[in-house]
Amino acid sequence: MSEHEEAVSDIEFETRNREMIAAMARDPELQNLTQAWFERGYGYEYSYHFTWMGLPIIQYPQDIVAMQELIWTVRPNAIIETGIARGGSIVFYASMLEVMAIEGIVVGVDIDIRRPNRMAVEGHPMSHRIRMIEGSSTDSAVVDDVKGLIAGRDNVMVVLDSNHTHRHVLEELRLYGPLVSPGSYLVVFDTVVELMPPDTYPDRPWGRGDNPMSAVKEFLADNPDFEIDETITDKLLVTVAPSGYLRRRS
Repeated sequence: MSEHEEAVSDIEFETRNREMIAAMARDPELQNLTQAWFERGYGYEYSYHFTWMGLPIIQYPQDIVAMQELIWTVRPNAIIETGIARGGSIVFYASMLEVMAIEGIVVGVDIDIRRPNRMAVEGHPMSHRIRMIEGSSTDSAVVDDVKGLIAGRDNVMVVLDSNHTHRHVLEELRLYGPLVSPGSYLVVFDTVVELMPPDTYPDRPWGRGDNPMSAVKEFLADNPDFEIDETITDKLLVTVAPSGYLRRRS
């Protein structure tokens, strides 16, 4: 096969992918089946069943792959995540920077970094790329600390995955959105709360009408420099972040 034939083949492959992704998005039966599967799987705490390099990541595999694709494409030299939990996600982002040989860091913020989780992250082979801050992600002192850690870095990605109430996420969007570099992404996890049955979160302060998706809608109304990358949701089908992958316009 000639170089020209290989190039044409690549173009055809990508074109076919785009066509099929768009077709999936227009298939109401597939969308309904996807949501039904998500709701059933949620009852088995599906997101808790996966690890990254030994630490629980508490994400769906589809979103892990999506984040890998974004990091590979954007090549950020700083990734900020609010919500550390057991540390798997910040280790994942750090491992991506490591394998890509990017001189970058991952900044994790959590209001409560429990000692076993801190020790697990600090003892991990990827710890040299990770900085952790304990405190509320919306506290002005914490935001200033984050800004200090990423000072001088010109390609920043932000991931929001802490308190999922409308008020908290909207404040995070307003505080961390300006830190996202043009062409990079502001990813808001758990927008799927809006699509779940009303009684799904009886012991949580969030639910339908008060969640990350409602916050995203309000944020976008006042921030036209961000747009939803719907192609990601269309491709994943199963995701905790429908309409939550926000791209900052170049």
